[in-house]
Amino acid sequence: MKTAFKRLVNLIPRRGLIVAYDASANVTECVQHALCRVERYGFSEGADWQMKKLQYVGGATRWEVWHGGGLWGELEMSMAGEHNALNATAAAALAFGKGVSKQAIIEALRTFKSVKRRLELRAQVGGIQVIEDFAHHPTAIRETLRALRSVYPQARLWAVLEPRSNTLRRKVLERELVASLRLADHVVLAGVYQQQRIPDAERLHPEDVVQKLIDEGTPAELLPDADAIVNGIAPRLAPGDVVAILSNGGFDGIYEKLPNRLKLLHS
Repeated sequence: MKTAFKRLVNLIPRRGLIVAYDASANVTECVQHALCRVERYGFSEGADWQMKKLQYVGGATRWEVWHGGGLWGELEMSMAGEHNALNATAAAALAFGKGVSKQAIIEALRTFKSVKRRLELRAQVGGIQVIEDFAHHPTAIRETLRALRSVYPQARLWAVLEPRSNTLRRKVLERELVASLRLADHVVLAGVYQQQRIPDAERLHPEDVVQKLIDEGTPAELLPDADAIVNGIAPRLAPGDVVAILSNGGFDGIYEKLPNRLKLLHS
């Protein structure tokens, strides 16, 4: 895989520009023989585009970007999460490298409204927040839950996961999945989507994930489908709770079913 990435890097002409994350040994290895200019971004002192003072305040993520030995700009966007700020910094560096003005970049990020299904607030009912996120692998789950922690630091955070993507339906990343889900206060797993299409030896077994979470001190349970989940957790949700529904599919309408049930309980 690294060899393939190195070959792709070498396809970029000498007049091009690569903006690369500075905290990954794999990325460093892939770009070290690039033919074009390489600029690094991240939080380290040696980054060409160094991020500082990242915080989420008043419904916005704000941070400083230092470049060329001085403060380049103060960036702001409505999306939460360190991973989103990192992506925005990379985009800003690339845009600036191609001649886009600093002020245009700052304004574009400030007014960016995100995309559907990325930390999307689906409902607020009785003081309970229902969030949808297009989670399709353990790293995405980890960063989503970390972002929600920054936005709702005092909340009881529920993670409701449907293993639906090709990655999540397999057990190859089970250890990473358990580690990611431990960031929640309570975890609910649904059955594996179309599990019959995955050989049993390769398939993720949600009951094993649930047991490992429990063994490590995180309350967790397995409920087979959306209806069972709604019936099981809606009566236990309380004002101040945040429910992160994690799936890359329709999840049998849970995004509407859970808020509707909560409205009945809190009317």
